[in-house]
Amino acid sequence: MKCIVFVKRIIVARVVAHILQNLKCLDFWKCEFLVGCHSGLENMSRNKMGSIIEKFSSGEVNLLVATNVGEEGLDIQTCCLVVRFDLPETVSSFIQSRGRARMNKSKYIFLLERGNQSHEKLVGDYITGESIMDKEINWRSSNDMFDCLEENIYRVNDTGASISTAYSVSLLHCYCDNLPRDMFFIPSPAFFYVDDVEGVVCRLILPPNAAFRQVNSQPCPSKDEAKRDACLKACIRLHELGALTDFLLPGQGSRKTKVSTIDISEINKAEDESFREELHEMLIPAILRPSRYKLDCSLNLHFYYIEFIPKPADRQYQMFGLFVIDALPKEAEKLDVELHLAHARIVKAGIEYLGMITFNKEEMMLARNFQEMCLKVLLDRSEFTSSYVMLGNDAALQMDSTFYLLLPIKQKFYGDKFMIDWPAVKRCLSSPVFQDPRGLSLHDSYLPNESLKLLDGTYSKADVIGSLVFTPHTKLFFFVDVILDEVNAKSEFNGATYAEYFKEGCHIELSHPEQPFLKAKQLFNLRNLLHNRQLESTESEGHELMEHFVKLPPELCSLKITGFSKYMGSSLSLLPSLMCRLENLLVAIELKDLMLSYFPEASQISASGILEALTTERCLERISLERFEVLGDAFLKYVVGRHSFISYEGLDEGQLTRRRSDIVNNSNLYDLSIRRNLQVYIRDQQFEPTQFFALGRPCKVVCNPETEASLHPKNIDPDKQENCNLRCTKSHHWLHRKTIADVVESLLGAFIVESGFKAAFAFLHWIGIKVNFKDSDLYTVLDASSANLSLMNYINISELEELIGYKFKHKGLLIQAFVHPSFNKHSGGCYQRMEFLGDAVLEYLMTSYLYSAYPDLKPGHITDLKSLAVNNNSFAYVAIKKSMHKYLIKDSKYLMAAVNKFENYVNLSNSEKDFSEEPACPKVLGDIVESCVGAVLLDSGFNLNHVWKLMLMLLQPILSFCDMHINPMRELHELCQCNGFELGLPKPTKADGEFHVKVEVNINGKMISCTTANRNSKDARKLAAQDALSKLKNYGYKHKRKSLEEILRVATKKESELIGYDEEPIKVEDDISIETKNLKENGKIEGNIFFQNNEASSIGRYETSIQSTGDGKVDKNDANDGRMNKSNVVTQNGCLLRGAADKINNKEYHGDMVHKTARSFLYELCAANYWKPPEFELCKDEGPSHLRKFTCKVLVQIMGPTTTLLECFSDPKLQKKAAQEHAAQGALWCLRQLGYLPKDETRV
Repeated sequence: MKCIVFVKRIIVARVVAHILQNLKCLDFWKCEFLVGCHSGLENMSRNKMGSIIEKFSSGEVNLLVATNVGEEGLDIQTCCLVVRFDLPETVSSFIQSRGRARMNKSKYIFLLERGNQSHEKLVGDYITGESIMDKEINWRSSNDMFDCLEENIYRVNDTGASISTAYSVSLLHCYCDNLPRDMFFIPSPAFFYVDDVEGVVCRLILPPNAAFRQVNSQPCPSKDEAKRDACLKACIRLHELGALTDFLLPGQGSRKTKVSTIDISEINKAEDESFREELHEMLIPAILRPSRYKLDCSLNLHFYYIEFIPKPADRQYQMFGLFVIDALPKEAEKLDVELHLAHARIVKAGIEYLGMITFNKEEMMLARNFQEMCLKVLLDRSEFTSSYVMLGNDAALQMDSTFYLLLPIKQKFYGDKFMIDWPAVKRCLSSPVFQDPRGLSLHDSYLPNESLKLLDGTYSKADVIGSLVFTPHTKLFFFVDVILDEVNAKSEFNGATYAEYFKEGCHIELSHPEQPFLKAKQLFNLRNLLHNRQLESTESEGHELMEHFVKLPPELCSLKITGFSKYMGSSLSLLPSLMCRLENLLVAIELKDLMLSYFPEASQISASGILEALTTERCLERISLERFEVLGDAFLKYVVGRHSFISYEGLDEGQLTRRRSDIVNNSNLYDLSIRRNLQVYIRDQQFEPTQFFALGRPCKVVCNPETEASLHPKNIDPDKQENCNLRCTKSHHWLHRKTIADVVESLLGAFIVESGFKAAFAFLHWIGIKVNFKDSDLYTVLDASSANLSLMNYINISELEELIGYKFKHKGLLIQAFVHPSFNKHSGGCYQRMEFLGDAVLEYLMTSYLYSAYPDLKPGHITDLKSLAVNNNSFAYVAIKKSMHKYLIKDSKYLMAAVNKFENYVNLSNSEKDFSEEPACPKVLGDIVESCVGAVLLDSGFNLNHVWKLMLMLLQPILSFCDMHINPMRELHELCQCNGFELGLPKPTKADGEFHVKVEVNINGKMISCTTANRNSKDARKLAAQDALSKLKNYGYKHKRKSLEEILRVATKKESELIGYDEEPIKVEDDISIETKNLKENGKIEGNIFFQNNEASSIGRYETSIQSTGDGKVDKNDANDGRMNKSNVVTQNGCLLRGAADKINNKEYHGDMVHKTARSFLYELCAANYWKPPEFELCKDEGPSHLRKFTCKVLVQIMGPTTTLLECFSDPKLQKKAAQEHAAQGALWCLRQLGYLPKDETRV
């Protein structure tokens, strides 16, 4: 059973609910109260309302005490019982509350005062009216038809959505309700009514953070009609400005006004979507793709010398050459790669073009067999354990991946021309292991001084030296360096002889103890040399220079390849990693050429920069896209935010944020990246030598639509994918959707660093993101800022300009940057939109600072430092230290108190702060820092040099990073994670107006618990986490990795610079509105608003008094507060009369005002200046009954920094309206003398 009790007043709802909750005899009722969200201090948040309604729907609450907010507009399920504690005030209220009892057998009960006949009659009338309406609906006793309803309708052709005057009021309230708000400001529309000759005119005033401020209705017969007409006009304009969607609803990005109905699983699904892996092909460079020529014919190939420079220079490497069919791009010849060996050794490698060379048919056969042999030795050496290895089979010569040749080269003399070392090639290929055993001749006869007996036969010493041998007893391969004539089996070794060692340790009896031993170096296992292993080395520098050799008895060795020396093997160990980097560079060059075909600015970026932007951290190379991505991300948010700010003047801060998010989010960037096919260029897997394929070693994993699913199975955990690194014939690899999106930002960052803003803009245009705008759009914003000049007397502009070090051309921008939305006594806007712009540019400038000042910092550290610097709390401290808060224009005593409380805390000494609780930081303090930066950005025509200097000046204390406070919760999470502790965060409880929050850490069964209380649950959580951290550190638990302070202490710091800024700022002229204002104040320009009644010029007829709520006297500045509203606002926003719209645009009124009464114009003047409506009072009623005379007075409150009260009395008049009119004329005359109206030149 569910019940709703309707009451009239909020206090009654609260009291009745409290009583019912505490009556034990009614404990089966689970009671809550429901009031509106626009009920002043006693209101209820929308989240709370939604939560209560949800509980009522689910049955958790079954008794609801509600005000009229529960009658309509809320999704409350019908119930069994509805009780009217207070009688409904209208028939509409009765019908709507009655509709809550629609269920079968439901009851609707009135509570009446016994004996109150008027209440009984009212209920009877309601019931009778309901019966009449039921009868009318059921029987249609009337045939009257409404053929034409006089109702204006606005329709959107694209969607068919429409809005009429009847629904325009509710839509406008919905729009205002969705505007950004805080605890000190609730946006709502205000309505002022003026009696005009042709009817009532409604002036609608919107909140300062709305798309525009005011609109006037047409003259209408009633106030309600005028209100609806003004609201419809406002809705039409809001749609034209983009504040309402084409479905005539508030745009996305507005404040959340309801409890979220989105399933948490849907949110998690959207988050997981970015990390979902997809299978994509990886591009093979076109220049290295399989040859269109046959290999059994002569070919002309391009010859590139591969240069190896070892560090330290104590190793020798066989010279090699690269041979390709098509010439490599010139930029590929700039290849410069560091190959990292064991023990922190490095080999720098590059290529040099040496021209063309012709291969005949025989040489082509030798070259391809040699490459096949080398790849088998490096990667498939198990084949060499047999006595015969076949080369040149058709399967090995298939060209389904890449085509190039790697051959040894030589110089006859130093400085001579390089040539292919064909003798070395032929000697290797003539080894016994490649000869058919059936046709193999007997080995040479044994000569002690010239030959050696090996396991597989007798060989000359010349063939053994510099050869590759295999030892079956160890199953290892070795390069033979030299023959040790002084060492044999009888030589001493560890207190015995080698013969005894092999007999006892290896159970091998040496048959030729007199033979000299071989000095050999073990054949290496091929590794990824692009991975920087310097940090992994723990060996000393002296050990790094030592080359490891072993001594082997010849009779235990089987000769495999003659002429295959350790120098050749060392060079071959470098080539796969080198070719991997070259292939990746060629892919980057292809992408550059693709972009160059669309926009010429792509020529300004290097292929190596593009390659870095395409290489992810998973490749484990020294290059990674992450630093570029951090910079590109901040730049993208700035330029997209800038474009949205300029191009969509109708969007509020929340809508701007949402629109920017829709563009820069991973989902959209992923779509744009896929559209440009960027995924095929991405390098996302570390080089795996076993997956190295070239001519002579083709890929054997054939991938086609039938085998693709089995070769590359999907798996949520990439670490458990058995085939995650499997290389197929189509070069498939798994990519995260986020990785594909990140490449857009990393490429953007590369363009910024290497080419500048202009090239970055061209790239964004190519990728599909609009960031350009017209200069005229900026001028529109600058011109609109002049509406804020009415507040020039509220702040000392010159003093503020000196504080920030910038002189404004458009002072209105600076004023608007300090106007809180709670202040609405002007025709301009507030700081919220400029705060959005300032936040975006500050994020990019801070990223640029960290990127340039700390070149060795990892991207994660840059992000951490940026989050420490660019946040509301840091900016709030800056605002207090720079005294910027003193210029804040606001109209909220609660905001003033919050700012003062935080200011007092900031100004405390460190010792005093230890004993004080930090108050909540008013968001407005950080906001004005960002809006001030946004104002400078606009006034300078987007000159980032000015904003860069301002940032360095304002944020100087922050940029030192000497007092870094990382979020305690994050630090606690990381500390528990690295030490394997279990972290518990129980749900906060609320008692006595405070949140009690507990943090628990389980250390191997030992529980550490910390509890704190605070009015803010987040602050309480931070304090509890801080206590837990202190206890853990006292126990000796610390982070295993370095803290940010330690990292910054040892990090290399350079002079910071503004990266990439090469944009021409837009030329901005001085605002002529300021000069015009000064001329008007000096009386050099007179207005042209005239009045019909000449009595307005007669001074002696009025009794006028002026009172100030300040010090009791009228100061010139007090009297002129808000002066720009006198003609600027009134002239622009006069009442809409016949054809007045055109005159509004021309800012001329002349004859139109002749027909307006003084009383009507005084109402309009007060509305235009955001003052309270004038108050008319009857002061004196005298004379006989047939000749009574009336004296009236009018009170006008002139709002400013101090409130001035203007009081004007009329002469005695025979009619009350005439007396009010006369008093209004006197008030207007006085306001003209005080400067709120232009003085008349002539009168009509």
